[in-house]
Amino acid sequence: MTHTVTVGLDGSAASLAATDWAAREAASRAATLRLVCVRDNTPYPYAALARTEADFERARQVCREAADRVALRWPELRTSTETPAGRPPSVLAEASEESELLVLGTRAMGRLRAHLVGSVALRTVPHAACPVVLVRAGTAREGHAEDGVPTGRVVLGLGSGEAAAEVVGHAFGTAARWGAPLLVLHVRRPSPLLLEDIDDDDGDLEESGATGVVAAELAERLLPWREKYPDVAVTARTVTGSPAERLVEAAEGAALVVVGRRVTYTGPGAHVGPVAQVVMHHATAPVAVVPHA
Repeated sequence: MTHTVTVGLDGSAASLAATDWAAREAASRAATLRLVCVRDNTPYPYAALARTEADFERARQVCREAADRVALRWPELRTSTETPAGRPPSVLAEASEESELLVLGTRAMGRLRAHLVGSVALRTVPHAACPVVLVRAGTAREGHAEDGVPTGRVVLGLGSGEAAAEVVGHAFGTAARWGAPLLVLHVRRPSPLLLEDIDDDDGDLEESGATGVVAAELAERLLPWREKYPDVAVTARTVTGSPAERLVEAAEGAALVVVGRRVTYTGPGAHVGPVAQVVMHHATAPVAVVPHA
């Protein structure tokens, strides 16, 4: 892996939003921005639809325009451009092996059509070797000031059991680098012993009953990360309900939502877990999907 942030381009509005987001992130990391527009050479059943040199030139033009856009806004940022040929999900997954972060644009997705759109992103995320950030056109600026500086919080979805260090570390590290507050959202299914949400805005946790035990457990899980990132303002909250729905609600006005990636192989191909799948489709903020052991 190199000190590189890679963004996948296709010339769409979502692609431009992803370019801007990736450029800001590369600048904050002092990393190189790698602009990649894949020349799709997927075979077609009809010869008339075969890819032509004009398609290849369009890919090069998309990269040039993105590079010019970045140069105007971030003139000191190091950039590189590539127009490899192949199947976009496979090429982007290979590019992730040499990247700290892969950024992809996604179109707006309605609940009834979610499984019909964003196919490149959906097929890339399960195979990526690094975290993938999905940026939706029209919402990339939510949680950011006009100059692109993050103003909204980073939201971390934390499940039960041992927290994956890669996922928690990505959320804390991003919040620290941006100077943003961090909301850690631990969602539990409804239980007679846990009927109310527990909020640890000030670090004062309830110490009695079932809710006190849950809050103390969450505080213990986060203690090493609070110590490692003492400047990050952390709100730890345990809530009941559907994990995916609660995270989508928390995404409103956020700068970033961070979820872990659990790959399953039900049906054709690989898929991410159900919580990440819903958040990817419906969160209004950019979503970081982080692979972990």
